[in-house]
Amino acid sequence: MVLLSAVVLLFLSIWIVVPAPVHALLPLGVVMPEVSPLLLIAAVVTGVLALRLRGASRPVVAGLVLVVMVIASRPLAEFRATRTHFDALASALPSPVTGHESEEVMITRGVVFAEPGGRPLTIDVYRSPAKGFFPIVIQLYGGAWQRGGPADDGSFASGLARRGYVVIAIDYRHAPQSKWPAQINDVHAAIEWVVAHASDYGGDPRLMALVGRSSGAQLALVEAFTEPGRFSAVISLYGPTDLAEGWRSPPSPDPMPVRQPLEAFLGGTPDTVPRLYAAASPVSYVSKRAPPTLLIYGARDHVVEARFGRELDAKLKAAGASSIYLELPWAEHAFDLVPGLGAHLVQPYIERFLAAHLR
Repeated sequence: MVLLSAVVLLFLSIWIVVPAPVHALLPLGVVMPEVSPLLLIAAVVTGVLALRLRGASRPVVAGLVLVVMVIASRPLAEFRATRTHFDALASALPSPVTGHESEEVMITRGVVFAEPGGRPLTIDVYRSPAKGFFPIVIQLYGGAWQRGGPADDGSFASGLARRGYVVIAIDYRHAPQSKWPAQINDVHAAIEWVVAHASDYGGDPRLMALVGRSSGAQLALVEAFTEPGRFSAVISLYGPTDLAEGWRSPPSPDPMPVRQPLEAFLGGTPDTVPRLYAAASPVSYVSKRAPPTLLIYGARDHVVEARFGRELDAKLKAAGASSIYLELPWAEHAFDLVPGLGAHLVQPYIERFLAAHLR
């Protein structure tokens, strides 16, 4: 039993350093680095139990446990170094405002904001019960433009609502049934609804930020860059930025694979519909007028590679816009959806960034 435990721990820890080759294994590549402290603890316990073994299995278990401990320690070492870097960057930002903190969160779900083609699109609103008007954070979910809904990432939205923000999670039509620009048109419609109705939920439409994950981050960036005067800030968590380049140079390995959702979203390849790929790429809209931008990526991301975040950051800075780029060395795509190392690190920084631009 102890030997089996050691073998299982070794299998799990491998995905901390080995990229997932197929989509079925991608969850392990996402989760294992984030929960590496738990793997380390389990390895120590297994090692203690191995001391009771006799015979040939004892050194085998000891060797396996040692390998697991070495692998599981790597994200922790990278976490400590990255936290020092993040702390230095965060010192230039104000501390999150705590005057409106609340343990209670009021959630209103299923509010219809548009009905394109007869299909209702809804929003969810997260807010504290405090009286007054508060900054708005508009949240766009990920899911390769093909799945997901406003209820996704509810714990993140609730956390910001407790900090005194009104969080509005919006829906949009999905590919392949609906192709670009249907999704950005839905985002436009949602923004117009927010501006018209935010006061009904205690939101101040003069102070709005966008935050998106993956495909939702692509939409958030395009919206923010094409309507720069409307938003105080935008946050991209591992969002695609140059869709043609993403199609032409996919990750290796490519567990998604990334070309399939891009073609479903845009209705072809960069060679057959080049204008659509350009129109859907945030890099097409970089300018000095872009709102303050926070870009967060994992260095081990094999869906949206970190190089796209670095390139967008460089273009924004070259244009004279304000941009901050954060990279987590151990993290895969969607790392923050796991309550682990990455979420623990980026959540406070996101709160400081919002406090700097929405107060």
